Amino acid sequence: MPSQLDQLKKTGTTVVCDSGDFATIDKYKPQDATTNPSLILAASKKEEYAKLMDVAIEYGRKHGKDIEEKVDSTLDRLLVEFGKEILQIVPGKVSTEVDARFSFDYQGSIDKALHIIELYQSIGIDKSRILIKLASTWEGIKAAHTLQTEHGVNCNLTLMFSLPQAIAAAEAGAYLISPFVGRILDWYKAATKKDYSAQDDPGVKSVQAIFNYYKKYGHKTIVMGASFRNKGEITELAGCDYLTISPNLLEELYNSTDDLPQKLIASDAQKLDIPKKSYINDESLFRFDFNEEAMAVEKLREGISKFAADAITLKDILRKKIEG
Repeated sequence: MPSQLDQLKKTGTTVVCDSGDFATIDKYKPQDATTNPSLILAASKKEEYAKLMDVAIEYGRKHGKDIEEKVDSTLDRLLVEFGKEILQIVPGKVSTEVDARFSFDYQGSIDKALHIIELYQSIGIDKSRILIKLASTWEGIKAAHTLQTEHGVNCNLTLMFSLPQAIAAAEAGAYLISPFVGRILDWYKAATKKDYSAQDDPGVKSVQAIFNYYKKYGHKTIVMGASFRNKGEITELAGCDYLTISPNLLEELYNSTDDLPQKLIASDAQKLDIPKKSYINDESLFRFDFNEEAMAVEKLREGISKFAADAITLKDILRKKIEG
């Protein structure tokens, strides 16, 4: 019997590695890889990545009028250096995140995204291999629309916790979305003081609802389940377009030969009675419907704050190295 990881790939799911660790990525042979400031922060502390840090610091020292600009330049280059190394391992794309402090800044998000693309192009990497990660705020979704339609830059809308976010992202023409399964489960466990089976997992149900909506109404945006807490969440989403999986859960799938049937089937969605909604030209309706989901509001705020805090920690490390 093949491993569950191989079975998962045969359900039509593209496996993506959620890591900044190159050895891990190479072992599991994913199609793509995703990173974020938290993953880069963890990886950057390892000795084997010192050479990437050195390249970024050398670049940063030459780009910026003051220390803060130099630190920002260094961080951007560090993200791109990690992306470059990952792209030597995976055959597909790598997701690189725009600093979370731009989450509510439409123009700032666009400018930072285009700068990241320029950095990749300066070292010979075409934009077709990059996904720009933006938070699924109204401003992030609108920025993704501009980047996709006016600049041909593919976007990954992350920190997604609700169907309104997903619908708006699809209408914006986003290449891919990353609904966060495990963080939704975290919220419900804390709120209800209950444990959930994989079949009843609120995060799993959220991604199922998004997948079915997209397939019923013909949206081309890729659904990539993310942020898993256990293997059961993954097996319940077998057949989802993409799943981005952390190294420890990839290892569990790699070592198991239990049967893994396909659970999500695009054609089945056509039979479902799902009301159609539209947000792309109605910011007030988007904000109202999003606001009705306390979990989504709280987890989006928390996620932005966590990514921003880790980016600040990483910048502090870079600042000391630049000054040193």
